[in-house]
Amino acid sequence: MARSIMGTIGLAVTLALAAPIALYGVEQLLGGDSVVGLAALGVAALMILVEEFLTTPTDIPGKVAEATVGRIVEEPSDERD
Repeated sequence: MARSIMGTIGLAVTLALAAPIALYGVEQLLGGDSVVGLAALGVAALMILVEEFLTTPTDIPGKVAEATVGRIVEEPSDERD
């Protein structure tokens, strides 16, 4: 699925926020504190999954427009008249 520029920027920001949490989780796991380490890794993974799969109110107009255009506009054919 192709991403819009804003979708790509949103994912980059989410990854930038989730990366330190994931690194903290790895450090805690290596230090022997598995509960905190796994919890931090879970939070980082959840941040990315929510950003990727959750539909927010700002996404709805774009999805409606995409569906409407897909119904109205026909794909151009490669055949010549």
